[in-house]
Amino acid sequence: MNKPVKLSPKDFASDQEVRWCPGCGDYAILKGVQRTLAEIGADPATTVFVSGIGCSSRFPYYMATYGFHTIHGRAPAIATGIKLVNPKLDVWVITGDGDGLSIGGNHLLHALRRNVDLNIMLFNNEIYGLTKGQYSPTSEPGTRSPSTPYGSIDTPVSPCAFALGAKGRFIARTIDTHQKHLPDVLKRAHAHAGTSFIEIFQNCIVYNDGVFDDFAERSVRDERTIEVRHGEPLIFGTARDKGLRVDPTACRLTVVEIGKDGISESDILVHDETNPHLAQMLIEMRGPDFPVAIGVIHCIEGETYAEAYEAQTREILKKSGEPDFNSWIRRGHVWTVGKDGAHPEPAAE
Repeated sequence: MNKPVKLSPKDFASDQEVRWCPGCGDYAILKGVQRTLAEIGADPATTVFVSGIGCSSRFPYYMATYGFHTIHGRAPAIATGIKLVNPKLDVWVITGDGDGLSIGGNHLLHALRRNVDLNIMLFNNEIYGLTKGQYSPTSEPGTRSPSTPYGSIDTPVSPCAFALGAKGRFIARTIDTHQKHLPDVLKRAHAHAGTSFIEIFQNCIVYNDGVFDDFAERSVRDERTIEVRHGEPLIFGTARDKGLRVDPTACRLTVVEIGKDGISESDILVHDETNPHLAQMLIEMRGPDFPVAIGVIHCIEGETYAEAYEAQTREILKKSGEPDFNSWIRRGHVWTVGKDGAHPEPAAE
């Protein structure tokens, strides 16, 4: 019996010219995904990428797998159909903050709450890049764009908070250029049975350049992000000298310095990715007072939509037997039309 051929990241790269702006964060994400698929031993013949509309949605063209470039915001719905028809496929959804959270918000919500076995990657650059820089649902107040020359006054959406509110069972964050961290998060997402949702902070070099530099830039990343890992203390900082604790008087997280005021590592809160209340607090953290949480923020097991669908189908067949379409269509009140007009026939027994 022949052993499976071990593929490299290049084996997942298509022959299409990659057409993103030079310096776009999407290049780094593409590289990270191709590397991830090679490392997990993915089969291109059973791997599918589904996208909507936007810069990120060019993604399927650049993967040597199957792919669908669909319509604005509807990628989760089409991906759901693909997965239900053939549950053996590995289905990845590629969307952006505009495609996924504006016109596609409703479809994303239902994929999450149903727990369809999909890997959803949302590229968040807080702007509409493809349509020339309009503000998006995640743009911060004050964002100036062609559609908001005086600055946006909208309250932004938090993608991970949205996913948690939709009862998402796997919620994670990573950064486009963090090439050590991104594949690890994607591997966890792929291993999860059910909907995995990954928000990727992605830089748009043309219309929103540097929007995440305050925490994503390599020179400050250790001080201003915290990599959360289940069962490990929530410690961060270049010297690993800062941590998170719960302030009991306010029921909220607070940053403390290890070695100061008698605080030791044993006093630091341990990450529990099964705790939705902790997940909510971690999602809400933002500088300058708090680090930005990256990694698997929330993960719980649950029945997938395909499993529930198959179980229901088996139960129906057990009670009613194999379906007979001819009998079904002839049941009830049937009419026969002849030369002398229409008249009813007795219902089939």
